[in-house]
Amino acid sequence: MKSSLSLSQYVKKRNGVALGAKYSMRNMLWRSFGAKSFPLFWHYWNPIWSYYLSRNVMRPLRVFLPASLAILITFLISGALHDLAVSLVKWQVTVFFTPWFGLMGLIVLASSKLAVSYGNYSWLTRATINAFIIGISLYSTYVIEKFYI
Repeated sequence: MKSSLSLSQYVKKRNGVALGAKYSMRNMLWRSFGAKSFPLFWHYWNPIWSYYLSRNVMRPLRVFLPASLAILITFLISGALHDLAVSLVKWQVTVFFTPWFGLMGLIVLASSKLAVSYGNYSWLTRATINAFIIGISLYSTYVIEKFYI
């Protein structure tokens, strides 16, 4: 991402429509779930959140860390911020999203390294694969938290 992109420009680049446009959410969901790989799923998912994570976490980390480590740390920080929000709402410490997002970050890195692509399949098949990856990582985190922690 160029440093000169505004939030509005960034969202339009990711969603294909302007920030707050009528079909912005639909485009985000359509592009994310229909992505031809799991890293691309995250490329399109929640462009407002990713804009701030990219500017305030990922880019500063990439100055002194390898890209893969910066990606993993960015996922972990995103998870920690989700945990913080849930903890404040529930008024009790929650640590679920950090390991879940960490696991998804590892999946992103592994699928990038292995060049996993399912772009030749239909949108429905790609959406099913992306949803399956999210579901399996969610379930795995739940099982680990429930039975091992």
